[in-house]
Amino acid sequence: MVIEPKDSILHNIMIKNLLVVAALFISIVSNGQEEVEKVYQTFKDTRVINAHSTETLQAGYMDFRIGHRFGDFAGPGGGWETFYGLENATDVMIGFEFGLTDNFMIGINRAKGNGPLRQNVNGIAKIRLAEQDVNGSLPFSVAVLGQASISTMPKSKVEGQINFFSKFAHRLAYHAELITARKFSNYFSLQLSGAWTYRNIVPSSDKNDIVSIGLASRIQMTKSIGIILDGRFVFSELRTAENGYYPPLGIGIEWETGGGHVFQMNFTNATGISQTDYIPYTQSNWLDGGYRLGFTIGRQFKI
Repeated sequence: MVIEPKDSILHNIMIKNLLVVAALFISIVSNGQEEVEKVYQTFKDTRVINAHSTETLQAGYMDFRIGHRFGDFAGPGGGWETFYGLENATDVMIGFEFGLTDNFMIGINRAKGNGPLRQNVNGIAKIRLAEQDVNGSLPFSVAVLGQASISTMPKSKVEGQINFFSKFAHRLAYHAELITARKFSNYFSLQLSGAWTYRNIVPSSDKNDIVSIGLASRIQMTKSIGIILDGRFVFSELRTAENGYYPPLGIGIEWETGGGHVFQMNFTNATGISQTDYIPYTQSNWLDGGYRLGFTIGRQFKI
């Protein structure tokens, strides 16, 4: 039997300890890099309740999306009589979206609608111009959104009705938006946006275009669940409580279930889902019980 000198034994122990420390260090650094990378996914989905986020689909992915807004939870149109609005639907949307590149997505959906123009086919395009960077040289993400909506309502035979559609252009509405967002930590994201919405035909008491600003946020609660908030203020002397219009506001829970599946459940006073619908035409008041349960399901597929 060979007995090693004490110095050799100590040397071997030190080598083993250094190897253990090095392994731990590599593990910590690897985990830290993963966390840093996750920090800059500002939101978990391309939407925050009603609003679009700065997120885009990855290249080669398709998102199949279903959205639903029920009736008033409380107030005259809600309560037990309508099972808290679950027996009514103010809007339903179904559509597909595609990531052409990691920073450019397009989509098309059909929504019931809840404004004067309904049965809308909506086409969207979103480009992420800049993404919050791991080095801190760019502290926020920037995206632009464009949307065109076409009403497929039957043409009215009564001249003067908004859906008389004396011109095909009267079926069209447009929306353009600049969106900026920042993820301040693993637990908190904040977004600010400015938008312009234009409708080719409106009631005689209204104006064709509307300017608005939006604010949205996400608060991470667990690894897969977060609280999301969304609000928008419309700059219009016609969009006041006296005229029966209210700012669209929403609060909800977002659950990332894995495998490209994100589920949102929310309460909002917006009755429509599309930007060209809920921004001009939100006429429900939270204080009167005019808020409703809604949900959105997004499922991504590699194509």
